[in-house]
Amino acid sequence: MMMPQTEAELAGLVMDAAGPLLVQGNGTKSAMLRPVQAAQTLSTKAMSGITLYAPNELVMSARAGTPLAEIEEALAAHNQQLVAEPSHLFGAEQTIGGVVGANMSGPRRISGGAMRDHVLGVRLVNGSGEILNFGGRVLKNVTGLDVAKLVTGSFGTLAVMTEITFKVAPRSEATGTLVLPGLDAKAAVKALSAGLGSPFCVSGAAYVPATQTAYLRIEEFAPSVTYRCQALAKQLGGGEVLGTEASLELWRDIRDCKMLPPGDALWRVSVAPSAGPAVLEAVAAQGVSGFLDWGGGLVWLAGPATQEAHDAVCAAARAAHGVWWLMRGPEALRAAVDVLPPESAALAALRRRVQQSFDPRGIFNPLKLQAA
Repeated sequence: MMMPQTEAELAGLVMDAAGPLLVQGNGTKSAMLRPVQAAQTLSTKAMSGITLYAPNELVMSARAGTPLAEIEEALAAHNQQLVAEPSHLFGAEQTIGGVVGANMSGPRRISGGAMRDHVLGVRLVNGSGEILNFGGRVLKNVTGLDVAKLVTGSFGTLAVMTEITFKVAPRSEATGTLVLPGLDAKAAVKALSAGLGSPFCVSGAAYVPATQTAYLRIEEFAPSVTYRCQALAKQLGGGEVLGTEASLELWRDIRDCKMLPPGDALWRVSVAPSAGPAVLEAVAAQGVSGFLDWGGGLVWLAGPATQEAHDAVCAAARAAHGVWWLMRGPEALRAAVDVLPPESAALAALRRRVQQSFDPRGIFNPLKLQAA
């Protein structure tokens, strides 16, 4: 494994590469999407550390190999947080480069935006071994193509990020959760939608079928949280309100997918919120089950790592006009199936042109984002 400690060293390794490279941080997402066939692994884990933190400006810069846990610890010391609330599903040892590269976004996505929305700038090495810098350390810093957001979610297929600059936010003084028990999936999504459409600034909306319970989160100053939780409960016809400590624990579990049953394969399906219940119902016969986040628009599923189970998930996503991602599974399954929906011809052609401009030799994580 190649573990450069500087940008210059990394650029030299890329320039000298004779074949495909598996690009990763700590490798926590190695069982996600299509397996990469490469003779060598290029890891950014040795390129670690926070290079800038301006709490008053709500901006942080960190090298790509910096562990998520280190980022969160530094922010917590100043009572701040990552806005996108990235999941610890892959462990707190995942790097900030991996979080940005996968565009990992948690329950607060519905109110605060995705990880991509908070990336201000990146430094990277392209497939020709050039060190490039895009964006900056303020919000309005881009004219034309925003490359920093383009590489967010690219899974290392365009370039190797070496440093990321991103916005952060203050942590809320209090958190409350309205708990609505005894609901089936359709009734739960109706309640979640009503909560999200209310004037009470809901920042989390999830449903766990195993307990038939819907959850609506409200964050802000303590008096405001108390008032809005009570008002929302009145609007929705009742429900229990959890305080801050219980709410924080609950939403950590939702963020980290602790509500999922055991399963050798893990999928994420994105659909219109009203279609979430139908997806849950369609996959149940194959022993696949899960829960709803983002008001019903994000369906987390776990089940057996079989062709039949995967086909059921894909069919359910297509029937709902949504998309699926195989987030975890054995290599044999990931090599044989569509790990994400096949692209249209026009979109595939556009992606190839973009990839050619960044990585003309096609050496970075080849086929990682290919369907089959």
